[in-house]
Amino acid sequence: MPFWQTSTGTGNGNATSSSTTSTTSSSSTSSSSMSSNNSNGNNGCQQNQSNQLGETRSSLYYSTNAMSFVTKSLLPTRRRLRLDPPNKLFFPYEPGKQVRSAIGIKNTSKSHVAFKFQTTAPKSCYMRPPGAILAPGESLIATVFKFVEPPENNERLFDQKSRVKFKIMSLKVKGEMEYVPEMFDEQKDQVAVEQILRVVFLDPECPSPALEKLKRQLAEAEAELEARKKPPEDAGPRVVGEGLVIDEWKERRERYLARQQVEVDSIWDFD
Repeated sequence: MPFWQTSTGTGNGNATSSSTTSTTSSSSTSSSSMSSNNSNGNNGCQQNQSNQLGETRSSLYYSTNAMSFVTKSLLPTRRRLRLDPPNKLFFPYEPGKQVRSAIGIKNTSKSHVAFKFQTTAPKSCYMRPPGAILAPGESLIATVFKFVEPPENNERLFDQKSRVKFKIMSLKVKGEMEYVPEMFDEQKDQVAVEQILRVVFLDPECPSPALEKLKRQLAEAEAELEARKKPPEDAGPRVVGEGLVIDEWKERRERYLARQQVEVDSIWDFD
């Protein structure tokens, strides 16, 4: 075979082999890059899906909280106390004098409840009692005192609009305990506002159902106050055990005899 054919063929074979090798390597590189790209693409898709899932959960969490807050704000507040009158305090209009109002407070819950009065004018108004603890079903009548400012520019009764307001707050407590106002500061998150009471003046010279009810409530409040002032009635001799009764007169007689015996002993020693 001529040398030029041999060299040409060899060259072609080498070229063919080289091209085949390069093609194979390029294919391997392409496949590697494709697999790498596919792997990166899959990882990117998974990361995107994770991010989207996290954002979805976060948005659902905040949406749920927002809906819960809105729902709670729209729902009516559950009352622990029943007030009578429910949202007003009636006062007789007597300018320049201190007048009284009354409000009935009853615990309608199944637990002990503490209540507390607040007013926007503590210098001219006060309550009796300012607060207390009521057992389930227990009620009382509170008295509210207020000084009525004289009218300005000869204003009429119905032109007088008092800016003074009262607020009654409640707090659920565990059983019987002594009332202290500080308990409302210590448990602020558990305190509920029962009602904001508006002041309404009544003409004392004009009979009305509201005025008659006010007089009746004030009389009941005074009777309750007098009853609380009275000491508990003596139930008689205290029974210590079966058939054993402490007799106060017997104790006095024994003490008297003991004193007499001491005096006799003293005289005997003196002699």
